Amino acid sequence: MKTSLAVLLLAAAAAAAGAASAADPLTTQNARNKVEQCIGCHGIPDYKTGFPEVYRVPRIGGQGAKYIEAALQAYKKGDRMHPQMTPTAKLLSDQDIAEISAYYANQNANGK
Repeated sequence: MKTSLAVLLLAAAAAAAGAASAADPLTTQNARNKVEQCIGCHGIPDYKTGFPEVYRVPRIGGQGAKYIEAALQAYKKGDRMHPQMTPTAKLLSDQDIAEISAYYANQNANGK
């Protein structure tokens, strides 16, 4: 009986750990640090910046992962240009881009 209970508890713990990691696409601390950079502009409701001109920064929470990934890859390759996004994207690995895209796709439009 004790062995069955222990096996059941281990299975439940493993299932919970798997669900937690599936809910968090950021598998590395490096990716978490990169998302923190994104939040500085893309995580502020109605945020406007004055560089290179005054414009409303788009909220990316809830956007499709494929869209975000394609946009970041285009910035990284220089196919899409922006004075802030192009150099930022060039510093991202393909894994960073995939994880960041999944992270924002899993949010709602309010960033939660």
